[in-house]
Amino acid sequence: MKNNLLVSSSPHLHNDESVNKIMWMVVISLLPAGAVGVSVFGIRALWVIIACLLSAVISESVLQKISGNKITVFDGSAVLTGLLLAYNLSPIVPLWLAVIGAFFSIFIGKFVFGGLGKNIFNPALAGRAFLMASWPQYMTAFNLPMKYDAVVSATPLAILKEGGVLNNVSYLGLFFGNRGGCIGEVGIFALLVGAAFLLYKKYISWQIPLAYIVTTGLMAFIFGSKGLFNGDWVFHILSGGLILGAFFMATDYVTSPLTAKGQVIFGIGCGLFTAIIRLWGGYPEGASYAILIMNAVVPLIDRHVRPRIYGTSKP
Repeated sequence: MKNNLLVSSSPHLHNDESVNKIMWMVVISLLPAGAVGVSVFGIRALWVIIACLLSAVISESVLQKISGNKITVFDGSAVLTGLLLAYNLSPIVPLWLAVIGAFFSIFIGKFVFGGLGKNIFNPALAGRAFLMASWPQYMTAFNLPMKYDAVVSATPLAILKEGGVLNNVSYLGLFFGNRGGCIGEVGIFALLVGAAFLLYKKYISWQIPLAYIVTTGLMAFIFGSKGLFNGDWVFHILSGGLILGAFFMATDYVTSPLTAKGQVIFGIGCGLFTAIIRLWGGYPEGASYAILIMNAVVPLIDRHVRPRIYGTSKP
């Protein structure tokens, strides 16, 4: 008699989502911000993006070929890493610097840890930190939007940190990219459109971005340059790489906590470190370093917020 009651081992719930699909959807959600960056800074920004993408894809292919591993560049992870690195670079960096940064992101940030899903730190941010430590003169030089036809050495955050006056800078201008900065961080509106898509598709959760942004804004309001409980929190939220980092890098599946409670703790930590670096540190921007610091704390967070197994008693 045929036994129709045999059931295979778990899991039994399936959907049509896959790592490849999610990676490519995140890439697509980032395209509007890239378009804004190119429209604001010109064709030079596009060349930086292309250099990072090609370097990341070629680096991953070559490394996997040399190591005898299956070539997986079509899963979108290398493209996403290259794109995020480009978005964290000034549009006037030398192209060789973009190539080296993308190679470092793939090799040190991902490959040496065993590949996709095994890396401890966000690869793109690891690459940016390496470039900042190695060639700060290129990483801290920015140009204003094309209509100003000028090159400046500071972003609005840097000007504020140095006690300068922010001329021609408004909340609306910050929101739509009318400022100097990295390629992918200036188009706040475009970033939020992409983030809304990811939230709608449930590719990311709201806990990390909300906790991150609220904590940064609260710290800026309490300890800002205008005195206690009088800081310009809106400026700090709209400036720098906070929105890019909160929605597209801090939410990385591999380098963020597994539980909702852990994600809130992670977001709060990112916000605290971002504000500390911005307000009292040596750099005007702290989003990248804050996320990297919290990446290192993720195993500890996951260990202490593990949900209780059903049927067991509390420790």
